[in-house]
Amino acid sequence: MRILLGLCAMLALAACSADDDAAATQNGIDGARIVGADSTPGEWLTTGRTYSEQRFSPLDSINRENVSELGLAWFADLDTARGQEATPLMIDGTLYVSTAWSKVNAYDGATGRLLWSYDPEVPRETGAKACCDAVNRGVAAWGGNLYVGTLDGRLVAINRATGAEVWSQVTVDQSQPYTITGAPRVIDGRVIIGNGGAEFGVRGYITAYDAASGEQLWRFYTVPTNPAEGEQPAYLQRAAETWNGEWWSIGGGGTVWDAMAYDPELNLLYIGVGNGSPWNQAYRSPETPGRNNDNLYISSIVALRPDTGEYVWHYQTTPGETWDFTATQHIILADLEIEGETRRVLMQAPKNGFFYVIDRETGEFISAHNFVPVNWATGIDQETGRPIENPAARYYRTGQPFVSSPGATGAHSWHPMAFDPASGLVFIPAIEAGFPYIPEENWEPAPLGFNVGIDMAAGAMPADDNVRRAAATGTRGALIAWDPVAQREVWRVNYRGPWNGGVLATAGGLVFQGSAAGDFAAFNSETGEQLWTAPAQTGVVAAPMTYSIDGVQYVAVLAGWGGVWALAPGTLSYTSGVVPNVSRLLVYRLGGTAQLPERLPVQERALDPPPSRGTPEQIATGGRLFGRFCGVCHGDAAVAGTVIPDLRYSAALGNADTWRSVVIDGVLAQNGMISWRRVMNAEQADAVRHYVISRANQDRNLASPTVNQLGAR
Repeated sequence: MRILLGLCAMLALAACSADDDAAATQNGIDGARIVGADSTPGEWLTTGRTYSEQRFSPLDSINRENVSELGLAWFADLDTARGQEATPLMIDGTLYVSTAWSKVNAYDGATGRLLWSYDPEVPRETGAKACCDAVNRGVAAWGGNLYVGTLDGRLVAINRATGAEVWSQVTVDQSQPYTITGAPRVIDGRVIIGNGGAEFGVRGYITAYDAASGEQLWRFYTVPTNPAEGEQPAYLQRAAETWNGEWWSIGGGGTVWDAMAYDPELNLLYIGVGNGSPWNQAYRSPETPGRNNDNLYISSIVALRPDTGEYVWHYQTTPGETWDFTATQHIILADLEIEGETRRVLMQAPKNGFFYVIDRETGEFISAHNFVPVNWATGIDQETGRPIENPAARYYRTGQPFVSSPGATGAHSWHPMAFDPASGLVFIPAIEAGFPYIPEENWEPAPLGFNVGIDMAAGAMPADDNVRRAAATGTRGALIAWDPVAQREVWRVNYRGPWNGGVLATAGGLVFQGSAAGDFAAFNSETGEQLWTAPAQTGVVAAPMTYSIDGVQYVAVLAGWGGVWALAPGTLSYTSGVVPNVSRLLVYRLGGTAQLPERLPVQERALDPPPSRGTPEQIATGGRLFGRFCGVCHGDAAVAGTVIPDLRYSAALGNADTWRSVVIDGVLAQNGMISWRRVMNAEQADAVRHYVISRANQDRNLASPTVNQLGAR
């Protein structure tokens, strides 16, 4: 009897398993379903909705005539009060979204009921390897699984129905400062993922893994390695001819940390490649008379065969870049009529401030024009496709500071654009912000922290209200509607500050975008007129998406102020206002009546530091160390944003032993504050303490309200 019951149970389990497999096959995601996304316009199957990454939805139930009736349908509070940058997927009625620290949640798309949560348990110490907050920009789907890249360098497959981990693959050398923040893409059963870390000194690459097993299928390196290590693929041999010195000893850079797009007809995968490592080319690849120094393939768009990783073509937006001008920004594929001919094009608005239109079949340069004010170059040469540089911009040649516009945060960063095929317009979340590039003599790489080869401390904001106000006046953002054929601006919406959200365009004639000031709005796609707005209670940097269930259209966006602009720029973090982080998923529909909890008031705190008793030498030493190792998280000139603690208010300032236990002994490592013993000793750590005390005393006497109104932690 026991044997018979056991056999029956096994048969029952087998039947259940067969049913589950059938359901997974029926509802599984494959290439045909993604390519045919317009036949199921209510879904959002990949991070850009389609392989072309246009972020345009054919849904039009919400349109210009009725968008004023939009209301909150439901919301979900998140347990990670860090920057939120992901675009949700919607598959078969379920929303899937990644959050900070690489967590993933699944919700009923109509009701907001939490179905499951997955936590990859990223060690919090990993935050010290991330240039720009513990963010994640999304998941990918294939078959019955989801795929997420984790901050500590893993690629994880998750069962889409249950949230259970299927497999996990380490994709990086975890002893090095690699991270993953971008969304994977899946092409014909190959999960493709890149990584970041060029600010810290790594070599970039992108890898494909088998979606079912996690087995590595191919890897494409973006910069060559030491030629003495043996023969490299032909494309890297060609690249090596454009490098000088011993670049491999300090990484080289070229990380593929975000943008990808795919043309299934041409079978071409397009990747955006990041900056050089270090930024300062004089240290990365010293100039040699008569020798090319373009440093391929950094700051380039590269076309690959997704089945093999084979190189096909490249276009370099910023040859020999030395300003952190990545080409990892959003890539859009479209067909445009140019001079009476339909061209298959690729469009990108990278950090360097120029909008590019490239033939996506051949890599041929078609056109480019600056979409924000630019001073590092006067234009792009139409014959060569190369920038016409301002000689003063090569600060390592002149030995003089150069304040570049745009700066290191870009004229456009990772925030996705959108393309409306009906109007032919691209909608760009633009940034107007300068950055001082000050060469640092005798710079050497360090085992921790930023390794960019410029003096980060020398350009720190002074304790002067007039200077701060002037800098804030020149730092702003905009939503720009851009005609890519005519290469001109059609309309713009100006914002007080930069770092506003990504963009969604719809067939309802609408453009949706959140702002750093805490609003989520809809604009007329033809004119830029604001037609609707709702308070998000926090800054919005993620891109919205839209979906429909049972004939009802919804618009969803992740809210949660964060990213590099909420950390590093000091007082300029507050150009959009004082915005705390309140991490939520917000979902809207026509007639929605849900209400957010009452917004907590921003708390104004009085600076009350201990007296400044450090010697001028101590304070100067502490300032240099702070700029090199601390400012990227704790803010320029020790003025932090609302995501990471502001050290000017730290109780440890008055106790050297407590300060040392944190900075040197690493007692808060599990909270993300690692030990910095590898780059400074106890005496130097105390110098940093004296610098922060000095800065706190300076700011206490200033009138600027942004010094004290730092919001909730």
